[in-house]
Amino acid sequence: MFKVDARGDACPLPVVKAKKAILDLKGAGEVEVLVDNEIAVQNLTKMAQQKGYLYSAEKLADREYRVLFTVGNAAPAPAPEAPACQPDARTDTVVAISSDKMGTGAEELGKTLLKAFVFALTQQEKLPKTILFYNGGAALSCEGSPMLEDLRALEAQGVEIMTCGTCLNFYGLTEKLAVGSVTNMYSIVETLMQAGSVIKP
Repeated sequence: MFKVDARGDACPLPVVKAKKAILDLKGAGEVEVLVDNEIAVQNLTKMAQQKGYLYSAEKLADREYRVLFTVGNAAPAPAPEAPACQPDARTDTVVAISSDKMGTGAEELGKTLLKAFVFALTQQEKLPKTILFYNGGAALSCEGSPMLEDLRALEAQGVEIMTCGTCLNFYGLTEKLAVGSVTNMYSIVETLMQAGSVIKP
């Protein structure tokens, strides 16, 4: 069993930590998460419902709650529900990022602008449905990226983070993906075709 102490952590960190621990299970097992407020419990249980995990929640003491996830023997997932700290709903917008910088001109400025762009996404009332990373943008979802914290916050709130597997392989980053999942060109095209709108910073 993996144990996660998220007491004192503000939303969405308990969900982010829980997701990481579940990923570390590499299959089936249990993850126990300790939190100190009911909102965090709601966020965790809604994430479990969205992902189709079996779960239980209990109050251990004043300002101490325990949420237990059982992974690998989960019931079918009901319709996705957003964590309580998430804005009302996601849009059908897809953000496609193909570079590690925004715009043309000074490279350092471009990287600063793109980091600010991703942070600004976390502050929007309506979040995008998906963020796609490909070509030079693939590194941004990997270890060492300056925007990992913001991407994990977006993922915790229901935003799909998908990175091109061919691009990860080309740049030698396959083992360094730190947030989201690997995708392929068929899925990238399908996602873009089904998008209500596409933003390419």
